[in-house]
Amino acid sequence: MTTLDERHGEGARDGDEPRGEVALGLAPAYGPATVPLREPLAAVVAKAGSKAANLARAAGAGLPVLPGFVIPYQAQGDPHSLRRAWQALSDGGSRPLVVRSSSPQEDTEESSLAGQFASVLDVRGWQDFRTAVRTVLDSARRADGSAAPMAVLVQPMLTARVGGVMFGADPVEGRTDRMLVSAVRGGPDSLVSGAQQGTNYWLSGRGRLLRTESAEAEPPLTRRELFRLARLARRARQVFGGPQDIEFGFDEDGRLWLFQSRPITAMAARPARGARLLGPGPVAETLPDQLLPLEEDLWVAPMARGLAAALDIGGTAPRRLLRSAPVVTTVGGRAAADLRLLGAVPPRHRWLALLNPAPGARRLAAAWRVGRLAAALPGLTTDLVADVDRLLAEVPAPGELSPAALADELRWTRRALVSLHAQEALAGALLPQPPSGRTAAGTALAALTAARARGIPDERIVATDPVVLALTAPSLRNPVRLPSASGGATAQEPARDAVRSPVDGPRFPAEDTTNRPHPPDTPPQTPDRHGTRLPADATNLPAEGTTNPNPPHAPTEPPAQTPDTRGTRHPANAPNLTAEVTANPPRPPDAPTGPPAQQPGRNAVRPPDDTRNLPFGAPPTGAAPAEGLAQRPAREGTVPPAGSRPTPDRASPASLPPREALRLRIRWAQELQVRLVREAARRVGTNPARVGLMRWPELADALHGHGLPADLADRTAPAATPPLPDSFRLAGGGVVVAEGFGGRGNGMRGVSAGRAVGTAWDGLAPRPPDPVLVVRSLDPGLAPLLPGLTGLVAQTGSPLSHLAVLAREFRLPAVVGVADAVERFPAGTRLTVDGTAGDVRLGDGS
Repeated sequence: MTTLDERHGEGARDGDEPRGEVALGLAPAYGPATVPLREPLAAVVAKAGSKAANLARAAGAGLPVLPGFVIPYQAQGDPHSLRRAWQALSDGGSRPLVVRSSSPQEDTEESSLAGQFASVLDVRGWQDFRTAVRTVLDSARRADGSAAPMAVLVQPMLTARVGGVMFGADPVEGRTDRMLVSAVRGGPDSLVSGAQQGTNYWLSGRGRLLRTESAEAEPPLTRRELFRLARLARRARQVFGGPQDIEFGFDEDGRLWLFQSRPITAMAARPARGARLLGPGPVAETLPDQLLPLEEDLWVAPMARGLAAALDIGGTAPRRLLRSAPVVTTVGGRAAADLRLLGAVPPRHRWLALLNPAPGARRLAAAWRVGRLAAALPGLTTDLVADVDRLLAEVPAPGELSPAALADELRWTRRALVSLHAQEALAGALLPQPPSGRTAAGTALAALTAARARGIPDERIVATDPVVLALTAPSLRNPVRLPSASGGATAQEPARDAVRSPVDGPRFPAEDTTNRPHPPDTPPQTPDRHGTRLPADATNLPAEGTTNPNPPHAPTEPPAQTPDTRGTRHPANAPNLTAEVTANPPRPPDAPTGPPAQQPGRNAVRPPDDTRNLPFGAPPTGAAPAEGLAQRPAREGTVPPAGSRPTPDRASPASLPPREALRLRIRWAQELQVRLVREAARRVGTNPARVGLMRWPELADALHGHGLPADLADRTAPAATPPLPDSFRLAGGGVVVAEGFGGRGNGMRGVSAGRAVGTAWDGLAPRPPDPVLVVRSLDPGLAPLLPGLTGLVAQTGSPLSHLAVLAREFRLPAVVGVADAVERFPAGTRLTVDGTAGDVRLGDGS
C-alpha cells in the first residue's frame, strides 16, 4: 500500500524541494507518481480507483469535469513529479484543492461504500496538501487490520452557487423513467453528509418538472437548470450504460460541473406493469394477524371465493379477472385484498373508464339479478343464518367424532364460510344500514360488560355469551383473548358446563384434553354437509382454496358427495347464495345401523336432560325452537302468530341487522374450525401449531389415515412480518412495494360525522384526557376503547367497518384511509379530526 513517509520531508518549507529521495515514501512500487485525468491510464480502475476512473471516462466523453490528476495505487516515479503536479494545479499554492479517496472497491455496481473513506476540502499550501494525501491513504485501513487498495484524486476546489445530488432514476420508487434531484445552496458536501436538507425535484426522462418538495421559500434551481441536469443525466447514462448517481455544482458564472458519477446501487424493487393494487383494507378487520398455512386455507380461501361470487352477481368486476386471480390473497402470511376489484380506489384512467362500454353492459346484465336480490336478500340472509345456527347446534363434541368425521366437519365449515362471506358482502352493498343499527361488536361489548358486572370470570364468558367472539380474531395457536377495559387482551378458555338461551348462540364448553380413547376410524356417523351452490354465472370462479395464483401445496377440495335434497327458500329467479342443507338427509350406505340413541350424529336422539357434551348446544328442555341468532322478521303484510316469541331487545344477538348477523356466524364457524383442528392435532399425535404448518389437503389426508407429511418435523413457523402497507403492489420475489394515493386528502374518507380536537393516542401509552385513537386498521377488538374517545383515525377501513358503524353509534368523529397515520401522528400529537369533510390536520384547526 502507498504510504506517505514524512521523514523525507522534515523541515521542508513551501517552495523548497523535498529532502531525501522522494517526498512520497513507498514500499516496493511501480508506475508514475501522478497521472492527469485526461490520460488513458487514469481510466484504469485497478490503478486510479473507481472514482477517478469514472471521471476520466466522463471527461473523455466530453462531460463537464474539472481538471485534475491521480496519485495511482502503489505509485513511484520522478521524485519531483508530485510537487510539479501540485504547483501546476494549485497555481503555485494560491488555488485551493480537493483531495479525495479513489479506491477500486468503492463506487462499483455492487457497492458504493459512500462516505467510508476520507476526502479533504479546501487544501492550501504544500504542507497541507501532503497532510491531506496522508489522511486519505490512512483511511484505507480497516478496523480488522486489513487495508483497501487506495489511489488519491486531486482537483481544484470549486465554490459552487448551487450543488447537490442527481439520480438518473428514481431509487425510492424504482422507476427508470423518472429522475430525482436534491439541491442546496453551496456545494453538495452539506447535503451528502446529512447536515442540510435539500429541495427535491422529480423530473421526467426529458426533464419536465413533475413535483417539487422545497425546504426553502425560493427553490435553488431554475427550470432551465433542471433541464440541463436532465440532459447531463441522459448523457451520463449513455457513457456508463445505466443511470448514474451524480454529484454536481453550478458555479457563480452558471456553468454546470460534474463532481462524481457512480452507478445507482440501491434501486428499489419495481412492480411489473399492470401488477395488482393490494391492501389489507376491510379484510384486516376479520383477519388482522399473521396466518399459518392451514389458517390461510381455512379462512382466506373461503373469503376469496365468497367475495368473488358477490362481485360476479353484482356485475362490478369482469369474470375474466375473477377467474384469473383471487380477490383476497396472502402476502407474508397476512391477508390482503385486490383494492380495485373491491372498489376501494378510483379507476386509474377515469375518463377512459367512462368511455368503456364493458362495465355498463356488465352491470346491465346483472341489473335484473341485483334488483330481485335486493328485495330477497333479507329473507335469504335470515334463512342462511337460521340454517347455520341449526347445523352449529347439531355438531357433536369433537371428541365424539372419528378422524374422518372431523375432516367432514372441517370441509362443511369451509363451504359454509363461502356462502356467509358472499351474503355478507352483498348485504353490505345492497341493504341500507340503519343510522344507529346494532353491530356485532357493539352487542359483544355490551355482553362482555354485563358478564363482568355479574362477576363471571373471563374464562367462562365465551361459554355463557358466545357473541363476545365478535371482539376477537381466530387463531389456531393462541386461546381466545377477550379485550380488557384498557384495550389489552386477556386470554381465556371456555367453561365446561355453560348454559345458553336458544337465541344467544352456540355453547362453547372447554376442550377436553384428557387421554380419552379414540373412536374407531370408521366412516362418518354424521351426515356430511355438502357444498355451497354458487350462482350459475359464477361456476368458473377461482377454485376453492386458492389464495395465491400458484401457492406451494395448492389446496384442493375433495369432490362433493351426495347432493342435498332441500335448499333454503328463494323467491322466483333469485340467485341461490345460501348454503344448501338437509333437514334429514339420507343415511350413507356404509353408516352403521342401530338405535338412534347410540348414534352420536347430527340427528341423533339424545336424552332431553343431558346437553353437557353438545359443544354447540341443544335448546334446553321446553325451550322454543331457535330460528337463528338473527330473529326471522315477519313477512310483509303478515301478523305474528299468537304465542310467538317477542322480538329480542337490542342487547341480544337476535336484534342484529342481516350483515352483522352474518359476520357473527362467520366468527362462530371459524371458532368451530379451531376446536376441530385442535382435536385433529390430538388425533394425529401433534400440536395445533404444528398442524397449522400443514395445508388443508395434507390434514384431510392425515385424518383419513394417510399419515403426516414426511417433512412436517422440519417445517418452521413463518418469520414474523410487519403489517402490510395500506396499498401496495408486488415486485419480483414477492417484494412489497408501497404505493400512496398521492396528495393530502386523496384516499381519506369520513365515516362518522362530526369535528373534534384532541391528542393522538395509540391505545398503549397513558390515556390523555381528550384521546384521538390512531390505528392501522379498524380491529373490532378496539371496541372497548371507544367510550370516552374524542375521535378515531385509521389508515384503512370503510364506512361499513365494525368500528366505523360503532363510531356512528357513539357519535364519534372518524376518518379512515389516512396514509401512514401511525407514523405521522405519534402519541401526544395534537389533531383536528373532521369526520364530515374526511380530513385530519395537525394542531387545533384554528
